[in-house]
Amino acid sequence: MQARHRLTFRSDHGGDPAAWRAFADLLHDTFGIDITILDALGGPDPTLAPFGWFDAAGTCVASLCAFSIPLVIGGTFVRGAGLQSGAVRPQWRRQGLFRDLIGAALNHCAAEGFEAVTLLTDTPALYTPFGFRPLPLYRFEGPPPSRGATAGARPLDLRNDADITLLRRLLDARRPVADRFAPLRQVEMFLFNAALSPDIRLAFMEDSTAAIAWRTGDGGLFDLVDIAGPTIPPLADILAALDLSPTRIVTRFSPDHLDWQGKAVAESDRLTLMMRGAEALIPPHPFGLSPLAEF
Repeated sequence: MQARHRLTFRSDHGGDPAAWRAFADLLHDTFGIDITILDALGGPDPTLAPFGWFDAAGTCVASLCAFSIPLVIGGTFVRGAGLQSGAVRPQWRRQGLFRDLIGAALNHCAAEGFEAVTLLTDTPALYTPFGFRPLPLYRFEGPPPSRGATAGARPLDLRNDADITLLRRLLDARRPVADRFAPLRQVEMFLFNAALSPDIRLAFMEDSTAAIAWRTGDGGLFDLVDIAGPTIPPLADILAALDLSPTRIVTRFSPDHLDWQGKAVAESDRLTLMMRGAEALIPPHPFGLSPLAEF
């Protein structure tokens, strides 16, 4: 039974603390994540455009958000948008609420002049009717390079306000980690994902003015997750700065600027990246996406 007449559609709840809390509750109940930790990291993305259905008690029963995510695709700047936080409470599903939210979000993206709209999902079939196409993601594997320069690096701590400020500055001025496909900024998602990923370590290479995100694994694995800053240091210098001598390297983005080459391996166990846009904007394969850039 259609019960939409008992609900209120809102696209202004980003500035309403009670409605924002209701939106956060929906995401916590659906995905088990607490977006309020963004408050300690500098706040949510200022470009966020939330769309939602609310019941008479103020409960957010369905949501979807659009936001700006400037991209580099094939070495060219693309004015991109992302969709995230798509959720519907179980008792309100199959009533057309999500279809309406997607329509509102895509209308917003068109009005703002975004050239491409991207999203990550575990249900790609839900989005193909709206013109989204899946794009396979890859990681890049290979042996380590020879040891590089020995300048050190210091750890970064997301519980330290000064380190958060430094990371926000580096992310605002970052060079894209790859030419094939990479976000240009995405400050809030980087910090949010890092806060939710205790296995990912952060360090600042002062000589290169770059923050390095990495993790280690069994068998001498060094997993390079992301780099944030106006320069991209060579992989050999990163390993020297971190004082690491791994036997195997994985990067989560195409190593266009690392002075190192790896074999592309499809990542079948990750969410599906989807994009809606002109055929000419489809990224050249193979390419990857940092886990800290997921949204």
